[in-house]
Amino acid sequence: MILQRDRIRAAARSVLRRSVEGNRIVFYLNKQAAYAGHISFSAPEGESPLGPIHVIVETEDPDRLIGWLAGQREERRGE
Repeated sequence: MILQRDRIRAAARSVLRRSVEGNRIVFYLNKQAAYAGHISFSAPEGESPLGPIHVIVETEDPDRLIGWLAGQREERRGE
């Protein structure tokens, strides 16, 4: 819901796909943005004095989970 509200589904899909490690998705979120109810993907170090939130999701089908979380790639209008 937050990915859709903040209109970052395409960016989230890209970050999550790059974060697949076997049957896990490993990524980092900015703590300050998360506290404010937003999602901001972060590097493992250096972006925030508070440090990031380290997220590890284990799943049998990472691509299916990413599709569910961030939606499938949308076609542009007029194409």
